[in-house]
Formats: sequence, C-alpha cells, structure tokens
Amino acid sequence: MKRLSRQFLVFALSTVFWILLDQLTKYLAIRYLKGELPVSVVNGFWDLCYVENRGAAWGMMQGQQLFLRLFSIAAIVWVFWNLRKLFFRLWGGAFIASLLVSGIVGNLIDRIFRNGGVVDFLDFHWGSSHFPAFNVADSCICVGFFLVLITQWRLKPKNAQTEDLREQDGSHEKSAE
Repeated sequence: MKRLSRQFLVFALSTVFWILLDQLTKYLAIRYLKGELPVSVVNGFWDLCYVENRGAAWGMMQGQQLFLRLFSIAAIVWVFWNLRKLFFRLWGGAFIASLLVSGIVGNLIDRIFRNGGVVDFLDFHWGSSHFPAFNVADSCICVGFFLVLITQWRLKPKNAQTEDLREQDGSHEKSAE
C-alpha cells in the first residue's frame, strides 16, 4: 500500500508540474510572441514563434474540435483506468502516466478555453526541412508514449515468465505428462 501511495504521489505532483509548465509557457508565447516575428534561439535551427493549431498533431484533423475534445477525455480516462494494472507496474510508470495525462490535459485546456486553438511555439528546422511547431504538452505526450513503448518491450506478462521458469527447470515437461 505504501508503494502505491508513493507512486500516486509521484503521478499527481509531476502531472501538476507539467500542466503548470505547459500553461505558463503558452501564456508567455501568447504574451510575447503573438503577432510578432519568430525569435531565433539557435540560428538556422530553433525559433520561438506563435502558432494556433486547430487540429491534432502536425495539424491533422483541422476543425474537428468536438472529436478532439472527446478523444482527449477518453484518453485521460483510459490512463486513469490503467494506472494500477499497467502504469504502476512499469519502471517509472507513475512518471510516464503523468507525462501522458499532463500533455493531454494541457492541450485540452487550450481546446476548451482558447477558442479551440492549441498554442504551439517551439519551432525547429534544418536547412529546408521544417518540423511543425509544438509545445510542452506535445513533448510530454511524445516522450510518455516513447517511454511506454520502451518499458513494454522489457515487461513480460506474468504467465510468460512462469512458462519460461518451467522450461528452464524442466517442470513444464513433468506437468504435461
């Protein structure tokens, strides 16, 4: 029980931290970048700019606000539903779940309170190649999803681990006879 409480505390505190950081950086982008030319952070590679994205990742599903809001809510419910049986079993799972939830919530806040537009401001490019602008919430979602994939590769289902142990000690053959 103590371990579960500690994991939930990590989840809750890091979720609040990432949501606050996302909303603070978006506020600063609105305040200082809206209506202005991009600001170069690393010349020829990284700019800060103001972009309103009314779709999903990379501008897909433009104008589908109701669907995107409902999908976001469903994704948050799915993460909460799976906190104990999936995320808290993973190494760093509480932190991973917090990244996913805070990213989804951060963009959902924009969709609800900023007239449907998600504020993006991190703009990376290399020569003529350009990556669509994004924000802290998008980063949380991407990093969280990547970490889920990495940790899932390392996690074996319990019955698969039991099967491996049986094969190693020969008990599988004995139980089959």
